[in-house]
Amino acid sequence: MTLGTFLFLGFIVVQRLAELVISKRNTAALMANGAREVGAGHYPVMVALHSAWMLCLLVFGHSEEIHPLWLALYAVLQVFRVWILGTLGPRWTTRIIVTDTPLVTNGPFRFIPHPNYTLVVFEIFVAPMVLGLLWVALVFSLLNAAMLYHRIRVEDGALRPN
Repeated sequence: MTLGTFLFLGFIVVQRLAELVISKRNTAALMANGAREVGAGHYPVMVALHSAWMLCLLVFGHSEEIHPLWLALYAVLQVFRVWILGTLGPRWTTRIIVTDTPLVTNGPFRFIPHPNYTLVVFEIFVAPMVLGLLWVALVFSLLNAAMLYHRIRVEDGALRPN
């Protein structure tokens, strides 16, 4: 494993674990203030999907070289991630949490309805490509598309009731 590959894979693992900690903290605070969770049934499947994706990156990518152009694109995606998390602040979570406050409409939400999901779509494809793992990028992009199809329908139904 090269140092670059080690740092890239380490970054992904640490980032995802940190996001789970932030999400748990934010979810608890939102729930303590009267929010409710919807669609909890699919959450374990989503966690399993993302865990399997990371495991594939680690198992099949540990001996691969970094592809600089894909790494540069991944770095750009991380700027988008910071913008999204900064915009949502304490409302960001990996779960679907519904509050009685208005939806966020500033930051990237001015331009696209689900910026975090858009980011994840790109990350699921781009991260494996950094390591030249086209098959991982394709398989998990398809699995993620199915997950997001369900998740967005659940989220939109909860946030924008008729």
